[in-house]
Amino acid sequence: MAQTTLLGSTGKKERITAEVLAEKQQSISISEFFTKNRHLLGFDNPRKALLTTVREAVDNALDACGEMKVLPEVRVIIDEISTDKYKVTVEDNGPGIVRQQIPNIFAKLLYGSKFHRLRQSRGAQGIGISAAALYGQLTTGKPIKIISKIDPKAKAHYYELHLNTKTNEPEIMKDEEREWENKDHGTKLQIELEGKYQQGKLSVDEFLQLTAIANPEASIIYKAPGAEAIEFARASQEIPKETKEIQPHPYGVELGTLMRMLKESKASSVQGFLQQDFCRVSASVAKEICEKAGIEERTKPHAIAREEVEKIFNAIKQTKIMAPPTDCLSPIGEEQLLKGLKKEITAEFYAAVTRSPVVYRGFPFQIECAIAFGGDLPKDELARVIRYANKVPLQHQPGACALTRSIIQTAWKNYGISQSKGTLPAGPLVISVHIASVWVPFTSESKEAVASYPDIIKEVRLALQDTGRKLALYIRKNIRAREQQERIGLFEKYIPELAASLAILTGEKKSDIEEELLKILKKELKGLLVEVKEAEKTEIIGENVAYGEKQKEIDNE
Repeated sequence: MAQTTLLGSTGKKERITAEVLAEKQQSISISEFFTKNRHLLGFDNPRKALLTTVREAVDNALDACGEMKVLPEVRVIIDEISTDKYKVTVEDNGPGIVRQQIPNIFAKLLYGSKFHRLRQSRGAQGIGISAAALYGQLTTGKPIKIISKIDPKAKAHYYELHLNTKTNEPEIMKDEEREWENKDHGTKLQIELEGKYQQGKLSVDEFLQLTAIANPEASIIYKAPGAEAIEFARASQEIPKETKEIQPHPYGVELGTLMRMLKESKASSVQGFLQQDFCRVSASVAKEICEKAGIEERTKPHAIAREEVEKIFNAIKQTKIMAPPTDCLSPIGEEQLLKGLKKEITAEFYAAVTRSPVVYRGFPFQIECAIAFGGDLPKDELARVIRYANKVPLQHQPGACALTRSIIQTAWKNYGISQSKGTLPAGPLVISVHIASVWVPFTSESKEAVASYPDIIKEVRLALQDTGRKLALYIRKNIRAREQQERIGLFEKYIPELAASLAILTGEKKSDIEEELLKILKKELKGLLVEVKEAEKTEIIGENVAYGEKQKEIDNE
């Protein structure tokens, strides 16, 4: 019998055997883990906890409305109960939730329909809103309250729920049917929690404003503690395109995942497995993979040995396979980006770019960039950066995010914006970057920063360069216009005095001399305008050449 001798608290020797240690081993539920590690989910402190709760509820509401294909109408109310206690209420006009699913959706961690689904959506892990309910339960002891209605003719279902942290199962405190007048369908939830409300940066107010920019089709009514309700009005009547679910792409699969997929596949042959369980694999491509792996095409998937799986895995890498389809993505779009930006930010110049979809690790993704310049924006501060992942604002950990790093690494001086080495550009500028993907590589479970994959950084830099070129042309054109106006104003100012002096010297009428001088000025002005236009054409050509060279340089990297 293996044993260890240790000194106990009394100084006496105690014998610890393997059997004794084994008795102390026990499993823990996911709920217990996150109860002790709630900072991983964004509940670090009361202020952030309040923001995270609102974010998770609003994200779910927008996703539900998107799946139902209705223009979102979201209402957010934060009531102060006491100094550090708040009640958060979020209501939407989505499809509602069937009665049997409500307990699991709101009071069970890692429960949802999006984790295994390869299509763009705001949430995917099945943790967010349940974690908010758990945090409220831990800090106030109060249950989460939900009312949901799925049909105008049906009654609404009302629940009060606790989450059992030992079993990760919902505990139903109240379950009843209720009337919900003037509501055809939708869901409303209410959570009481320990929190801290503040305005300004990293606040709920900022989150909802940024959400309104990226979701111009949404109408959001917001009432903060002790304030009047405000509305982030809908700026577009266009419902975002519906995304389609895709199968995994062979280039993104790992060896262990491939082994599991082969064992679980319902296909009758390896060739059928490759065609059915992956996207972009035709019969000829599947046959080619089998030939390179030295595997008989008709072999049953579950009969494949580990060594043969590794051969298939290597054969996939050696086979040319078309990139995955991109109808699983729903970008904001250049026009919608501009509508959202103009609605919430006052500037004199706006530009937006939506890049074509590309792939990393077998997952399609798309980068969008928009900028606002001038106007009422502060001229003596660093540029404001707005980051989005699947239309959700990322407010924390900017320094750890690939989107921020890409902005810093872009040479903004080339586009007429001042920038110190290793910092954000300075000036009256707002830069917005959005990544849309079926799987965003966040750096943590709290989904606050995007990991620095080379393919993502490359696409962000190209999008920033696209918008930078548009900004540079605008800045140069307007600087010239101002210079011309100053010269014209200077000439016009002194024409009367010059005409009077010439009239004395020549004896001619002052009015005739003024008329002639104005004709000369107009002629000169016309010539200057021609020169400016020619210069602008030259600059545009030069910019296009430089951009093409830069793009080749990045592609080579």
